[in-house]
Amino acid sequence: MRISKNTWIILGVLAVALRLLLSPQQLEQWYSRGLYVGVRALFSALTGWVPFAGVYLLFAGALVWLVLRLRRLSFGKLKSGRWWLAKGHSLLAFAGAVVFFFLVLWGFNYGRLPLEQQIGLEPEPLSFEELKSEMERATTEVIQARKSLVGNDTNVIQQKYEADELEPMLARQLAVQLQSMGIPAFANIHARRLYPKGILLRISTAGVYIPFTGEGHVDPGLHHLQLPFVMVHEMSHGQGFGGEGTCNFLAYLTCRSAADPYLRYIGLLYYWRYVAADYRAFDPQGFKELRDNLPEGMKNDLRAIRRAIDRYPDIFPAMRDAAYTAYLHAQGIHDGLKNYDRVIMLVHAWRKN
Repeated sequence: MRISKNTWIILGVLAVALRLLLSPQQLEQWYSRGLYVGVRALFSALTGWVPFAGVYLLFAGALVWLVLRLRRLSFGKLKSGRWWLAKGHSLLAFAGAVVFFFLVLWGFNYGRLPLEQQIGLEPEPLSFEELKSEMERATTEVIQARKSLVGNDTNVIQQKYEADELEPMLARQLAVQLQSMGIPAFANIHARRLYPKGILLRISTAGVYIPFTGEGHVDPGLHHLQLPFVMVHEMSHGQGFGGEGTCNFLAYLTCRSAADPYLRYIGLLYYWRYVAADYRAFDPQGFKELRDNLPEGMKNDLRAIRRAIDRYPDIFPAMRDAAYTAYLHAQGIHDGLKNYDRVIMLVHAWRKN
């Protein structure tokens, strides 16, 4: 049965209305711990056996549809006002369908009860003294983690796992982490590599979650000392969390609690880089002194990560930041791109708790 264009428009409007009207408690109960559990189970069943990212099929299907539509296009109709009205109607219907499926398949999770409330944390902005203390603590932890992994070796940490090995291992660890918090979780969830290399890094993004396929994606151009953290971040989106800081927090906890010192070091190093970026903005000279006193091995790890990132310079960074900030604002993430750094407040509150 074919659904009319007006129906798609109405469904899109109704979905947006529900997103605005339902409280976080209602969305948590009825959607995140209700309907979305079924959606996630369906995605896990459908994509679990597919050896490549479903977004390729989605893109191919959209391309075929566009070509077929263009072939049917008659340029003689372009002067007709009725034709333009019909195409505008079709565009509204398409937008309504996209909004409806985006929200139903995942987007309602942006309005769920924040993770910190569910686990009893009270994150607050850090004072400069608290940030300095967090910088010192993060530095001590990451240095100790590296020493327990390779001793005083100054070479860059070698890659231990291929991405195909990491994916199921990290998915299981993330599921255990969430279940320990009393949150429904799935162990069969993907963080696919999205080729060609650099396709995401060139827009200042290490990964992306596609609600229409139920899969996370990471850039294969990432250094291997970044990959596990980013994979868990994107899997956390798939587990039903929209906030970037929340997903960073879950990636930090998952890697930090890993039995493997390799994964633990990677989690602590990634977090150190977040804290370092904030601390450097407040105290450039203090950060320089701290950076100069790091062990040579850690310095080499950081240099290797920077070289990997520099291979894929940004394309239109200002446009990307503006577009993604607008998207986050539309989903209720009012601090925009700064939401990524919210992981520092969450970790600080978690330590105090």
